[in-house]
Amino acid sequence: MISFVVPAYNEEELLGATLDAIHTAAVATGQDYEIVVADDASSDRTAAVAREHDARVVSASHRQIAATRNAGAREARGDLLIFVDADTLVNRDVVHAAFESVRAGAIGGGAGVRFQGRLPWYVRVLEPLAVWTFRKARLAAGCFLYATRKAFDAAGGFDQSLYGAEEIALSRALKREGRFVVLKESVETSGRKFRAYSGWEILKVMTRLALLGGRGVRSRGDMAFWYETRRKDPDA
Repeated sequence: MISFVVPAYNEEELLGATLDAIHTAAVATGQDYEIVVADDASSDRTAAVAREHDARVVSASHRQIAATRNAGAREARGDLLIFVDADTLVNRDVVHAAFESVRAGAIGGGAGVRFQGRLPWYVRVLEPLAVWTFRKARLAAGCFLYATRKAFDAAGGFDQSLYGAEEIALSRALKREGRFVVLKESVETSGRKFRAYSGWEILKVMTRLALLGGRGVRSRGDMAFWYETRRKDPDA
């Protein structure tokens, strides 16, 4: 069985499309599957939307992405875990490729990423470079990461001391357990942050984190860009 684990916090607007895409892709593979939505204390209709789209809801109150992903994984029943962000659209090709890579001996991996919607010019320029860098380094982007249950457990799951970059840490841990691949297939994820924040604001955040080094991702305060109240997407 494939278990799709979707962490979600106040994602009622985008979650339905994400779950519909998972259902369509999973059915096309012909494999047994389930969808587990780890609802991290949402105050909107996230849990209701999840149930309306035939997902099993796991309640969490962590407000930390690594712990929420782990909460979903603990309740999942599958031999293959696929972590998909609540604002990300998968497709048949990427799910099939992930499944086939495991059949061929991989213990996990990631995929390429494309941002949806209107984007600033600098994102369009940097997007292919970022995808190439992650593929070259064999690191999964946070919006799509998969692993066998055995390898995930052996790697210790997502590091709950981290408030960000937990997918990088897990990618490195999984590489110690076996062959880890980044697929040529891609998923689509929301570009809403690039529309809701100016380039200057994003540059300040990234510069601060670079100066802090590893300390920054271990502090909720320093990762406020990801944990503060979400700004409305101006194109929504």
